[in-house]
Amino acid sequence: MKQSRLSETKSLAVMGMLGALAAVLMLFEVPLLFVAPNFYGLDLAEVPVLVGTFALGPLGGMIIEVVKILIKLLLKPTTTGFVGEFANLVVGCSLILPAGLIYQKYKTKKGAVAGMLAGTITMTAAGVVINALVMLPFYSNFMPLETILAAGSAINPAVSSIWTFAVICVGPFNLIKGAVVSFITALIYKRISYIIHSVGKSHSSNSGRLKI
Repeated sequence: MKQSRLSETKSLAVMGMLGALAAVLMLFEVPLLFVAPNFYGLDLAEVPVLVGTFALGPLGGMIIEVVKILIKLLLKPTTTGFVGEFANLVVGCSLILPAGLIYQKYKTKKGAVAGMLAGTITMTAAGVVINALVMLPFYSNFMPLETILAAGSAINPAVSSIWTFAVICVGPFNLIKGAVVSFITALIYKRISYIIHSVGKSHSSNSGRLKI
């Protein structure tokens, strides 16, 4: 039981650290002006969340997502009445949950790749829907919808409505974001996972020796 408590404490500590790192990364955005207007920025906040999901499971990943949003709100208060943060949470979960569930079942390199591919596709679809139904109508209260659509049509003349904006601008944006996040995660996961799973092992071994 003592070992179980130690493991739970370690997992919570890791979730907190990864959530804090993700929150900081949320503050640094790079616009993809060839795909979407400059009020959409690419950040790498989902990298530590996805790493944590693979290491600690889908539930752990969701907890990290929530911690990310809460710490981000402490670092930078909401400017969207929490609508933007809610959308970020939903879109983030749509990436990590399919990835985590598939990897949980197939803990191989192919399983990880398949999970990240499924997560990227799901995130792209979720991003289109939540932007069309929630984000764009909400932002139209602060910026005229005509201005938002004009910014999209300046990139692609086919943009003429909320849904075409979401499909043509937001869809590719999230597709690129998912691909970048997945690529970086694939590069660093093995090393980070080793660190995560090794935390506390030496302490446990020493405790065992002291008992003998």
